[in-house]
Amino acid sequence: MPAYVIRVWLPDRPGALGAVASRVGAVRADVIGIDIIERGAGRAVDDLVIDLPDGELVDLLLAEIGEVEGVDVEHLRPLESAPPDPAVTALHCARALHAAVDDEVFAQLVSAAKLLLGADWAALVDPTGGRLVASDGGDVPDESWLCAFVLGVTVQGAPADLADLAVAKLPASGHALVVARADSPLRGREQDVLEALAEMV
Repeated sequence: MPAYVIRVWLPDRPGALGAVASRVGAVRADVIGIDIIERGAGRAVDDLVIDLPDGELVDLLLAEIGEVEGVDVEHLRPLESAPPDPAVTALHCARALHAAVDDEVFAQLVSAAKLLLGADWAALVDPTGGRLVASDGGDVPDESWLCAFVLGVTVQGAPADLADLAVAKLPASGHALVVARADSPLRGREQDVLEALAEMV
């Protein structure tokens, strides 16, 4: 049975999520996981993990969800297998970081960031030294570009056209943890996860 993660924006009011779940059930799909990403200004952003009986029903599923007043679908991502429990995954990552020694810590950090945030890639850079310290995932940009980006973000904030990148500074070293995810920007709690990881090292 194919599984998908659907990120939805919905009104932050009682019954809104239930209405979406009802529409999901209307196409014989099942909500098997809910992750609240962000709340504020009367809106909530949720990731719904959905088992769908047939991949050909995706368009119908999106149409059904779109019928709920005030609900918008930001993106849909197929899963290769059932998603692991995020709390257990976070504990495994924390244990690996704790056990790592010397430069292995940096490799574990980027690996944890990529895994926990579903990122396309993660990198650790030393922006003042102009070097890439560690990375995980494909298509990591050139280290000089990454360092210039981090320095620019530090001064001016993230450019609107680079919303698929997020940065967190490591307080002790001045290094910066950068992650990229093409399908949707990091929001609310996800940014908190990135910053918490940076503060652990």
